[in-house]
Amino acid sequence: MKNGFGFTTFGFKTDQVMCGRYLLVQKVEVLEKRFQAEAPPGFVFNGSYNIAPGQIAPVIVGHQPHSLQLFRFGLSPFWAKKDMMLINARAEGDHNREDASGYAGARGIIEKPSFRKAIRSQRCLIPADAFIEGTIIEKLGKPFLVYLRNKVRPFAMAGIWDQWKHPESGAEVFGFAIVTTAGNELMRMLPHHRMPVILNPRDEAVWLNPDAPLYKITRLLNPFDASLMNAYPITPAVKSPKASGADLIKPLGQPLLGETEVMVKRNMMLQGMGNRKQSFNDHNPEEPIKP
Repeated sequence: MKNGFGFTTFGFKTDQVMCGRYLLVQKVEVLEKRFQAEAPPGFVFNGSYNIAPGQIAPVIVGHQPHSLQLFRFGLSPFWAKKDMMLINARAEGDHNREDASGYAGARGIIEKPSFRKAIRSQRCLIPADAFIEGTIIEKLGKPFLVYLRNKVRPFAMAGIWDQWKHPESGAEVFGFAIVTTAGNELMRMLPHHRMPVILNPRDEAVWLNPDAPLYKITRLLNPFDASLMNAYPITPAVKSPKASGADLIKPLGQPLLGETEVMVKRNMMLQGMGNRKQSFNDHNPEEPIKP
């Protein structure tokens, strides 16, 4: 099955319970400033409210940290005989199959044949304004827009990439996958058991550094602070990868976390950490993403 970019999706089910949709509507100039990466000549990305598997989206790769690239959402390992279109890479690999949020064991991604090369030397930042996640049962039939509070956007999801060559046509595909981890408290409220690894800005350079020791990489693969996030329900029309437009992210209900609830949880967390300084700002009054 061909998508709009001419890539074969091999019947990929776009409503599977995965981290498979996100949005990025920032202007290229904003991306350049936020990530200190320039768009090369011919770079064209007009933003999307519904980036789906098989579509093209901006990334920043480790060997060119000051340049924006356009890769396909969907990774195929360099050795694959057919287009595998892998959109997620579990940080735990085959471990933590129960998706326990407090899991602190082995990061099995370093052992998986499809990812062990990429996680070591082919990491990337995936700019996003928010991501879209469905519930465990209804999937994208009951979607939520998940975003960072304090208007923190764009942010960076942890990604890996690979270069695959079609065995017959010889066409080369540069594709990326989102690294995922167990869902935090907010994600459990949807409910959903997984989430993208969201990088703190101070860790982005480490993630991109192809020479960084592996232990420094694996210790970044943890759930993001739930008190810095929120989510609200949106239209199930987003289930179609062809759907587009700002109407897709209009709130159909209240945010999952109210302002008071977030502040109480955040204060408790800061007390537990000795009020150590955070890289993200303290909370401002709640303001959902606006088209």
